[in-house]
Amino acid sequence: MKRFSLALAALLVLGLAATSMAADIAVKGSTTVQPIMQKAVEAFMAHNKGIAISISASGSGDGAKALIDGSTPLAMLSREMKASEIKLAQEKGVNPKQIVVAYDCITPVVNSANGVKNLTMAQLKDIYTGKVTNWKEVGGADMAISVVSRDSSSGTFEFWNEHVLKKERVYARAQMQASNGAVAQVVGKQKGAIGYVGLAYAHAPGLKALTVESVAGSVENTLNGTYPVSRGLYLYTNGEPSGDVAKLVNFILSDAGQKIVASVDYVPVKGSAAKKGKK
Repeated sequence: MKRFSLALAALLVLGLAATSMAADIAVKGSTTVQPIMQKAVEAFMAHNKGIAISISASGSGDGAKALIDGSTPLAMLSREMKASEIKLAQEKGVNPKQIVVAYDCITPVVNSANGVKNLTMAQLKDIYTGKVTNWKEVGGADMAISVVSRDSSSGTFEFWNEHVLKKERVYARAQMQASNGAVAQVVGKQKGAIGYVGLAYAHAPGLKALTVESVAGSVENTLNGTYPVSRGLYLYTNGEPSGDVAKLVNFILSDAGQKIVASVDYVPVKGSAAKKGKK
C-alpha cells in the first residue's frame, strides 16, 4: 500500500509538472521586436501570475524556423514570412497567421564623433555595397568607413538589403552582427563606423542617428509616410491564437499594450490605419 501511495504521489507530481510546462510560452525570433515583447511580457505576467513566458531573440529567420518546427507558439519577425517558409510550414501542418503589432523605421547610425548628419538612399547603397569607402566622399572627414551590418538571419538585414541595397551584395568587408544591440555597441566604439538599427536602438550611448533624404526617423515621419525606410513588425502564430497565447497577443494590441509599443520608441498600430501596406 505504501509503495502504491508513493507511485501515485510521483504520478501526481509529474502531472503537475507537465501542466506547469504546458502553460509556459516560449517566444522566439526578432531582436527588433524584442523590446516590445520584453516590456509587454513583464506587464502581462504581473497581472497573470500563472503564466510563465520566456523570450529568446536571435533573428527573424530563427523565429520562422521555431514556429515551423513547433518550438514556439509565438514567433517575432521584423519582416513578413517568406513564401518558402510558409510553404515549408504548411507541409509540416503549420498554418502561419500574421499579426501586425507595430511599425518601425530602420535608422542608420554613426559614432557620435562623426560630423555627418544626413545621407541619401543612393549614398547609403554605395556605402553598403563598398562603392564609397571614405567619409569625405559623402561630406565628412577624411576617414575610412567601417561598415557594420546585421547578419543574414535578420529580418532587419533582409529589409535593408531589399529597400536600400536593392538586393545587391553587401560589402565583403562589412562586420556582420547578430543583433541590434551588437550593431549599436560596435558603432559606438568605432569612430568611422556606420550601422543600421530599429528606432528603439537608435539613441544608444555613443551613437548619432542620421537623417535619410533629410527626413528623421521618428514615429511621426513613419506614420505620415515621409521616412523612406519603414516597415511593419509582426507576431506569427500557428493558426488563430488561442488560450494564453491569445491573451498575450490581445494584450499587446490593447490600449495598454500599444502604449508600451510607443514607450520603447516604436509606432503603435492604432492610429496607423491610413498607413497602408508597410512591409
